[in-house]
Amino acid sequence: MAPLLQAISIGKTYPGGTVANEGVNLTIMPGEVHAVVGENGAGKSTLMKILFGMEQPDRGELLLDGKPVSFTNPREAIDSGIGMVFQHFSLVPTFSVYENVVLGSEPRNGVKFDRQKAIKAVRELSERFRLHVDPLPPVGQLPVGQQQRVEILKALYRDARILILDEPTAVLAPQEVAELFIAVRSLVEQGRTVIFIAHKLPEVLEISDRITVMRAGKTVGEVMARDVTEKSLATMMVGREVALRIDRAKREGDLVCEIKALRIVGENGTTLADDLNIKVHGGEILGLVGVEGNGQAELMQAVAGLRPISQGVVYLNGQSLGPMSVRDRRAQGLASIPEDRIAQGLAPGASVAENLVATKLADRRFVRKGLLDLKAIKANAEKLIEQFSIRVGGPKFAVGTLSGGNMQKVVVARELAEQPTLLLVNQPTRGVDLGATQFIWESITHARDGGAAVLLSSADLSELLALSDRLVVFYRGKIVAAFINTDALTPETLGTYMLGLDQQDAETMRAALR
Repeated sequence: MAPLLQAISIGKTYPGGTVANEGVNLTIMPGEVHAVVGENGAGKSTLMKILFGMEQPDRGELLLDGKPVSFTNPREAIDSGIGMVFQHFSLVPTFSVYENVVLGSEPRNGVKFDRQKAIKAVRELSERFRLHVDPLPPVGQLPVGQQQRVEILKALYRDARILILDEPTAVLAPQEVAELFIAVRSLVEQGRTVIFIAHKLPEVLEISDRITVMRAGKTVGEVMARDVTEKSLATMMVGREVALRIDRAKREGDLVCEIKALRIVGENGTTLADDLNIKVHGGEILGLVGVEGNGQAELMQAVAGLRPISQGVVYLNGQSLGPMSVRDRRAQGLASIPEDRIAQGLAPGASVAENLVATKLADRRFVRKGLLDLKAIKANAEKLIEQFSIRVGGPKFAVGTLSGGNMQKVVVARELAEQPTLLLVNQPTRGVDLGATQFIWESITHARDGGAAVLLSSADLSELLALSDRLVVFYRGKIVAAFINTDALTPETLGTYMLGLDQQDAETMRAALR
């Protein structure tokens, strides 16, 4: 069988000399699921952008059906039968499903938009490929998993033969992942080809036929999924053995943080979280589980002092945090690794050294008589760069020039430079490669072992199960289940509560909330 799509010796160098791809080779056969894996900075995204016409290679060539092709924009790739579903969706929330799908390629009846034809086309595609999406409701009312299927329908409506899925499982519950995989297999059964970009290796091994591994801008191998293990695949990606296994807490300390009858209301009056009652002890990690948008992030913001509390109280070592400013809370030992490192955790244009003291501008070690002590700030940065293995040319480099993993290490280094009393951790390894993930996990558990009470929120259930000592599940702003973490607890069990499919009895929940 002849290849459907080939990338041969692809090279791409960005202004400033950054080599994103060098001699990259990729062969996609018709009717397969082909995964492309690698750490952040391995060159996966650049290669996919080249295949989709968003970037143009400096070297090498693309072959489609054995013939040379060159895409100067995504429209040319789409017209050639290549579609791409990005991790961050490009949907209009107020438009219906069918309006989003046909937008820009609307069927016409004369000069008028033929709505009935559009609805019929979308419904037929949905049924044919087992996507099970109603064409009529506004997209903004759909859960994340359904919105993703709308993006897939957009590509199929434009007759995509090759579908590139960029981190498609990143924000899905386990049941939604299973439904996505059913749809992917249906696509393949009906002659479509899928390129699957992902970090979660168990999912890669489950859904893929073949896997191409990239490292440092180059392809380092192609393997059949049935011939490799998660461990061997991780070693190929990183170039060394990686053990993502963390020992759970050996002890539980005193009560550090207590959240009582907490209610959080948005600016428009919508209740975001209600009747939250949580206790976190020193030396333990409490995982907050839930599909994004169910109140976990808002709880973290309220505890950090970034969002007002409508009712209830948060105590830190017996003191109410209500009257305290963010600075006062930090003075009490609160540290925070926020959800979005660029928008909330860093000043990208400032230097690494400046970012590492950004929360300590009242600290006499770094500010004297109203002036920054540049020598002390530099020394602090040099120490933390070494301690947290931050890959950067020096303290003066702008933090925005670092890779995602090293940006996150800057945030982690600043927040854990001193032992916290209460540590808030939100999406600690989102967009971070395996090597950096291992280091960040170890840093969090080191803080836990030092006596910190840790509140951890993550969209990655494997991360929550690996790190947490106890877990609470959020659904529509309320806690609907709580668990003491054991090896018997599975993502599927958590997923049933995340999606509101099951209800835990009050006694079991109380025992785990203790």
